[in-house]
Amino acid sequence: MDSEKLLAILRLQATKNIGDILAKKLITATGSVEQVFLEKKNTLHKINGIGTHVTQHLFDENNLKRAEEELTYIQQNNSVFSYFLDDEYPQQLKHCIDAPILFFKEGSLNLNNDKIISIVGTRNMSSYGRDFCNQLVEDLKEHNPIIVSGFAYGVDICAHKAAIKNNLQTIAVLAHGLDEIYPKTHKKYIHQVNENGGFITEFWHDEQPMRENFLKRNRIVAGLSKATIIIESAKKGGSLVTADIANSYNRDVFALPGRATDVYSKGCNSLIKNNQAHLLTSAEDVVKMLNWDIPKASIPIQNKLFVDLNETEQKIHDYLQQSGKQLLDIIALDCNLPTYQLSSILIQMELKGAIKPLPGKMFEV
Repeated sequence: MDSEKLLAILRLQATKNIGDILAKKLITATGSVEQVFLEKKNTLHKINGIGTHVTQHLFDENNLKRAEEELTYIQQNNSVFSYFLDDEYPQQLKHCIDAPILFFKEGSLNLNNDKIISIVGTRNMSSYGRDFCNQLVEDLKEHNPIIVSGFAYGVDICAHKAAIKNNLQTIAVLAHGLDEIYPKTHKKYIHQVNENGGFITEFWHDEQPMRENFLKRNRIVAGLSKATIIIESAKKGGSLVTADIANSYNRDVFALPGRATDVYSKGCNSLIKNNQAHLLTSAEDVVKMLNWDIPKASIPIQNKLFVDLNETEQKIHDYLQQSGKQLLDIIALDCNLPTYQLSSILIQMELKGAIKPLPGKMFEV
């Protein structure tokens, strides 16, 4: 990636009031991330969600200066990163509307494996939770999944260590820059994680582990994975937020049940009770729900159902069939179509009975 493009991406990341959703909308509407900063303000104001309160920050010279400093660091340290429009950007994460436009990574990551699961839970895990986590990962070993977690105390680090012990790749998603580490006591695991996977973060190299960063991190933990597993949780906690996010992404969620009187089983029991998570009693539950027990060769490939779809319509249909229901803006990004053109195509596909619209500008096959 050339310096001009990377600088523009970093400027967007540095701009106040522009999150990942709005950043993607700007890039889609203008045609490229570089063009965002070449457009006139009056043109940008015509984009839904963009007003003077956004553009006044967009062209702030302080943001440009910060972005230039981070660019220099990246170039001097050969930092590795992924842009959301790049082919190597994780496909599961690409399907999430609020996924980071850019994230940094280190280690020996290989995200080609489509069997990716997240394991999260309380920092105050019991021996019951620890034993179950270790056994679960060991029993899943034959399916060679990638284990994702947040590198925190308790369930997170237990999941990472269990993956390493069973020679499985593990990904630690951080709530700070790669030059920092939290908690400090987990420094001793850095080499092992890098040797067996690696680290991912959307935060710049020297970003501190601020409280709000952990909630942002949780969406990456959920978005990378096909399923999120909650080992133990109190009635409130970050792992329940991760479960909510995973549900919003239409990903499977599993929860380990516990005794009604156990404080750190209340959250999991509530998820199961309210049909927000599948009951998890063994690795077999995960394997069956995710169809890991079905050989790929035996999964029938569906023929075209709508013979009157043109090439572009078929491309959109195949995309939605693979990714599930998706937002209009994300379909436009992933299928490389202008939003105005896509809207017209989707109407034609709806009339043909190939797709159906959902609330919130979402569509599904």
